[in-house]
Order: sequence, then structure tokens, then C-alpha cells
Amino acid sequence: MKILSVVETAIYVDDLDAAEDFYQRILGLEVIASEADRHVFFRVGESNVLLAFNPRTTCTGDTLPHHGASGAGHFALGIESTSLDDWRRHLEANSISIETEMEWPAGGKSIYFRDPAGNSVELITPGVWQLPSGW
Repeated sequence: MKILSVVETAIYVDDLDAAEDFYQRILGLEVIASEADRHVFFRVGESNVLLAFNPRTTCTGDTLPHHGASGAGHFALGIESTSLDDWRRHLEANSISIETEMEWPAGGKSIYFRDPAGNSVELITPGVWQLPSGW
């Protein structure tokens, strides 16, 4: 018996419309579900989902389980090595400030920036973690 994968990653945002615009228009993620003032969910690749919750409405109410957190979070999205420069130009063209870039000792590179809610978003190329999947 073993865990196979992280399937869902949750972030918490105060403005779901801003999150939907950012993740759909800037990062190109497909919206797969949404509920006004509660959540918007995005498909990430072939096997992952990014869940954006409004903590004011998901910490309470009749719908279970309750979801909620405060403060900015962090997650990484995998990209092809050959697309790193294109992503950098795309972010800059959309006035997204790159906070830092890293070249990792084991291999791979990262670009860090913030979403409209202040969450730290990282784009990583293969090799960062030396995983069998390539990441």
C-alpha cells in the first residue's frame, strides 16, 4: 500500500474573480468547476487539480469538509526546460514581477512570482527534485 501522487493542491484567495483571471489568462489553466464566492478549480496537466478557495466562505457553512487557511501559501507548477525563457517573457509582458530565479544544485531551474492573493507561485523545470518522473 502506497501513496501515488499529490492530486489536489489548495490555495486560499480573497478574490475568486482575480484568481480565475490570473490562473486562466496568465497561466493558461482550464477552469473545471466553480461556485460563486466559494471556490474555483483548475486542471493542471493530466493528473492534478489546483483548488482556489475563499476562506471566508469555506471555513463555515453547511458544506463539509470545511477548508480554510490564512496567509500566503506556496506551490510549484512544472514546465518544460525549453519554455523557461518564454514563460519569463510572458510574465513580464503581463506585468507579473519575478521575485527570484534559482538554478538548483541537482539540476533544474525555478522562477518565483506572486498571484493576486499573494501566494508564491513557482515554475520549475525538470531535475529540481531528481524524481523518477523527471521533476
